[in-house]
Amino acid sequence: MDSRSTQPATAAAKETLTPVMTLQSQEDRGWTMAYFPDGKRMIGVSFDKTIRQWDLQAGKEIEEVRDVYEGNLYKAVVSRDGRWVMTSGGGEEHNELKTYEVETGIVTTFQDSRVISCIDISADGKLLASGAYFDHTVLVWGMDTGKLVAGPFESDHFADAIQFSPDSRKLAVRSEAGKRLEVWDVQTQKPDARVGKLGYGTVGTRAPMFWTKKGTILAVFNFVFDNDHSKSTTIYEFDALTLETIGDPFEGHTDLIYELALSFDGTLLASSSFDKNIKLWSLEPRQLLASLHVQHKTGFSNLIFSPDTRQLAYCADDKIFICNTPPDILASVRLAPDAQAIVRICCIYLIVDVLISSSKVSTPDNSTLNDLLNVHAPLFHSFTLLMHCHCRSLMQPVVLQTCAASQRRRL
Repeated sequence: MDSRSTQPATAAAKETLTPVMTLQSQEDRGWTMAYFPDGKRMIGVSFDKTIRQWDLQAGKEIEEVRDVYEGNLYKAVVSRDGRWVMTSGGGEEHNELKTYEVETGIVTTFQDSRVISCIDISADGKLLASGAYFDHTVLVWGMDTGKLVAGPFESDHFADAIQFSPDSRKLAVRSEAGKRLEVWDVQTQKPDARVGKLGYGTVGTRAPMFWTKKGTILAVFNFVFDNDHSKSTTIYEFDALTLETIGDPFEGHTDLIYELALSFDGTLLASSSFDKNIKLWSLEPRQLLASLHVQHKTGFSNLIFSPDTRQLAYCADDKIFICNTPPDILASVRLAPDAQAIVRICCIYLIVDVLISSSKVSTPDNSTLNDLLNVHAPLFHSFTLLMHCHCRSLMQPVVLQTCAASQRRRL
């Protein structure tokens, strides 16, 4: 399939995204932020050399740390288990990486004096990867020790986005502002695959990349090179083994995509652009769900979902804005897997009922099945109600048959 084929037009909601909470300080000068796994707290760093933490339930700042670095602060990352907070910062000629262990308060400084362009913590919380601007390398560190464990992984240009695979064995590296993508094996320290080429005339992106649950890679990428300064306005899904594109690209933005976010459950993708729109996409099926207009003086920086996907946070105008994810969007991306689960459960109950009803002699196996049916009846009826509300036209016959079978068992 042509990776630049046009995605079919979809009916997407057009509305304005309204913040429900704004986080700011007395010295707003740019922000990047991250949620803690519990979704109740957020940490942010800004160019005014401060690290701040907020209680989102109370809607107030609860901690402020200043002068952690001699220069500016650029990035904050929280590990998936909430054990680590990773920050990068420094001056124009060199940076520092620091980890803060939340439970113990121990701060570790990594001996990485390069000018850091991007960082990522592995899903198991054991490894840290850091890319740099000038030497075009990526290093992998041990989180517990602060020592180098792999690298340098050398590329033709500086890494603008990196991310570990879910099993922490691979590292995806995008370089030269969205025009080259590589996958490295962390153990062998060799590249598995490369795609793209270096070229001039393209306005690149710094948007992060994401590995999906099925092992593919989502990235803003640009296959076009010309002298008219073409912009990275398209998101592609890549096969991690071959880096060939999969399916139609995510298209719709009219200006540079600046940020990308993937929900923790891997069902919802968000992208923000200089066209002043945040677009929400479902991964399965691939579809544009909404185009949300956001009016700000400055461009977006940092875009993230809360751990439960119910909120979407972004930075603009030197503030952090937190918005509710539209409820209909949440329902649409969660309906498909729920409906599949309902079908399976209904089929199981039908099969169980037939087996029990057709048996003239009660056996231990039948008794066990009957017990299971009774024990799980509340869960079954909850699923039935959900099905009735959300996919009545599609699944009502199965529901009615299953309810009838369940009722016969009670009699």
